[in-house]
Amino acid sequence: MSKTRKGRVFQAFKTAVLKHGMIVPGDRVLAACSGGPDSVALTSLLLKLRNEMPLEVSVAHFNHRIRPEAKDDEAFVRELTRSWALPLITGSKEVRREAQRRKINLEEAARVLRYEFLRRAARKSGATKIATGHTMNDQAETFLMRLFRGTGLPGLAGIEPVSGPAACPVIRPLLGLRREELEAYLREEGLGFRTDESNLDRRFLRNRVRLGLLPEVERDYGPRIVEHLATLSSLIREEEALLAGMVRAFAEEFITRSGGEAALDVRTLSLLPPALARRVLREFIRELKGDLRAVSFEDIESVLGLRDGKEKTVKKGLVLRREKGRLFRLHRRAASRGFETTWNGEGEISAGGMTFMGQMRDRADGLPLKGDDTRQAVVDLAKLRFPLEVRNRRPGDLYRPLGAPGRKKLKEILRAKGIARDDRDRLPVFLSRGEIVWVPGLPVAEGFKVRAGTRRVFSIERMGPGRRAQRR
Repeated sequence: MSKTRKGRVFQAFKTAVLKHGMIVPGDRVLAACSGGPDSVALTSLLLKLRNEMPLEVSVAHFNHRIRPEAKDDEAFVRELTRSWALPLITGSKEVRREAQRRKINLEEAARVLRYEFLRRAARKSGATKIATGHTMNDQAETFLMRLFRGTGLPGLAGIEPVSGPAACPVIRPLLGLRREELEAYLREEGLGFRTDESNLDRRFLRNRVRLGLLPEVERDYGPRIVEHLATLSSLIREEEALLAGMVRAFAEEFITRSGGEAALDVRTLSLLPPALARRVLREFIRELKGDLRAVSFEDIESVLGLRDGKEKTVKKGLVLRREKGRLFRLHRRAASRGFETTWNGEGEISAGGMTFMGQMRDRADGLPLKGDDTRQAVVDLAKLRFPLEVRNRRPGDLYRPLGAPGRKKLKEILRAKGIARDDRDRLPVFLSRGEIVWVPGLPVAEGFKVRAGTRRVFSIERMGPGRRAQRR
């Protein structure tokens, strides 16, 4: 590589730094250095930039303990930083063990643990920026991997030049440079580097793309495929940023918030073009979940297709439910314990966290025959057979409320009444000979209503705290 070409590498690096505001005078930059060519070149270029701009450079090295040569990699980085008189922070963890514990694949575990370490190292060193050695090749590989696995435009936006919290973002100033250019730069500078043998393991998709697919495409179809894919990622990223801002503003018209809970007007949302409706829904899920990781196109389509009264588990811990044209997060309470008891109708009975009082009396006794269905039921005593069964609802329960033409599923009646799903399992169901007599919140069953010839009635009254019914 000629000095002119070598200078071109530094100029490309510097241009990326200035274009994206990655580094400003006075920054303290922590360089992630594995010992490979990309990260060694990154550290070298940061030192060259230090000659033109006041900044501090330190190095962080993470040992994944995956390969036997990992100790040699760490020793190499120690010697390199010693020769450059740079502060070094090291860390290590058993990545295989952590992958099993967290139930994620090895690559994902290595990435997660590496960034967790870099955050700790940044706090320890007082760094204002974390720099990583991602290259144009990494960008092209990421584009293809996400395309193969299935993604939308945000996924094809690829690796961001700057990401993370503003207080200490991760910067990637080598995204405009190919790996081959950096290796040539290191040879010209007389700098060695370590080769990670695991990068040759074709069991990993990235390695198959890197070693097989991209070289074949470059050879047989387009020698500039890496540059083209990187450029496409950049264009998508910029246009996505523009669209995301527009969608966030648009989503405010569809999202309502009350008592710390958000709801989405999906009835109106369905009138929008599908592409816009999907984006608004994604923005709603982002608000609830904090991110869109593991949320697929199929998840979005399923939620958009929900009917009233239905729900969809988008991800563990996030269940969305549609009711009356509104979509909201369903907070599941601990499952209610089933209960079942019998009652001879005398005195009090407690069921489902409620207390009820029973009274038998003549119809002419002046007792109101119609009151608040949530607190009281008055039925024809002659129609009852004691003891009554009192339990929580069960699948298949059928009920014919007062005045209804026929029996319906209790589940559907409770839902139509607007009784919260989590409350339905706690409501006591009063039965006589297997037939539902009354459920708090619903009218008395048609078969047990008080008729013209009824002489004696039985009332069931729910007691409030500290309240007792008066007997006559």
